[in-house]
Amino acid sequence: MKYLHNVTSLQLSLRKCTGCGTCIDVCPHRVFSIEGRKAVILDRDRCMECGACAMNCPSGALSVDKGVGCAAALINSMITGGEPTCGCEKSGADGCC
Repeated sequence: MKYLHNVTSLQLSLRKCTGCGTCIDVCPHRVFSIEGRKAVILDRDRCMECGACAMNCPSGALSVDKGVGCAAALINSMITGGEPTCGCEKSGADGCC
């Protein structure tokens, strides 16, 4: 499942990455792969910003603003049939993120 296009806060530092593969093990949406002994982001639009990768990365190579609301907003809109909203409009932004 893909979420909102090109809005995830997921960041990967190749300098810090040791290629341990923990991100692959904990990511529920198969966002990562290992190539050339380093993690790579296969499809950042699959990231639901749960934070599992960043919380479990032993080298601190991953960061994500977990629970920022974009993925939750999309899921809630599918359940309720309404428009996705993550509260960004309160900060002056137009719509969700």
